[in-house]
Amino acid sequence: MAAFRCSSLRKLSSAITQCSYHQRQLSYGRYLLAQDQARFFPAKTSPMLPPGTFDGKIAFITGGATGLGKGLALNLSQLGATVIIASRSADKLKSAANEISEKTGNKVADYRLDVRDPAAIKSVFDDIETNHGLPDLIVNNAAGNFISPSERLSPNAFAVVINIVLNGTAYITLDVGKRLIKAKKGASFLAVSADYADCGSGFVIHSAAAKAGVEALTRSLAAEWGRYGMRFNAISPGPVETKGAFSRLDPTGQFMGKYMEKIPAGRIGEIGEFTNLATYLLSDYASWISGQIIRLNGGEYPCTAGLFNDLKQVTNEQWDQLEAMIKNVKGS
Repeated sequence: MAAFRCSSLRKLSSAITQCSYHQRQLSYGRYLLAQDQARFFPAKTSPMLPPGTFDGKIAFITGGATGLGKGLALNLSQLGATVIIASRSADKLKSAANEISEKTGNKVADYRLDVRDPAAIKSVFDDIETNHGLPDLIVNNAAGNFISPSERLSPNAFAVVINIVLNGTAYITLDVGKRLIKAKKGASFLAVSADYADCGSGFVIHSAAAKAGVEALTRSLAAEWGRYGMRFNAISPGPVETKGAFSRLDPTGQFMGKYMEKIPAGRIGEIGEFTNLATYLLSDYASWISGQIIRLNGGEYPCTAGLFNDLKQVTNEQWDQLEAMIKNVKGS
């Protein structure tokens, strides 16, 4: 009887939400106006750590020319770090380095680098070690992702993402890690993951598999290399609108409204929110945090996981009807 009751309620809730289908297709702006959720969760994006937090520190960031990586490079530079950014795009690198340096007054070095190439990584770190010194802060942010039905994925398309996200993170981490061990120098590592590394997701299986590997790498090295003075953590951000990522994951912009329905905070994240969490995890304020995957998603993860979370669409009048039906169900 309990199973029957649960099944009946699911069918009813499904019918109710289908009846309100057009209501749920409100535009991004109208949805926010109707729900008015975001006002309770204002974004604070200015640097939260004290000035000079990273004085004397060297930070190395892959994917540092755009998006989250560029934002983090700016924040670290504002807080006193000597920043080194790496990317495959030479033009974007130079532009980002100059822009950040002009804003902060601190020098920003840049290296053109394909993280899929271990030989190129060795060459870059040879130069960095000679001319700057070994980094204290290492951020693995280089990424590649796109949406695709899994049956359309070619072996090459799958391998490209695995090679950038998982192999690239491993190559960078192992190369610099071995140097740090030899030099008897500690460091803080940070990787960028995604919630679907844990729960899985259709249409991005290449990225889900790669990010799951990154999380395993993070936890494993936290256990193994802590004895050498190294910490390893990762951030799993929800949707943060950056031009590069959204152009491949939401090319038409039509998915934004659906994203919003899944976020209890009523808005997507901002780059400054990511960088504040990232700088904290990289800093000595977080010296007792290692091997952790921190979710930054406005409550999206538990909202999408719950079986009955779509019942938030049910009106008070419909709840009255539901309660009456439930009370009429006899037995247990």
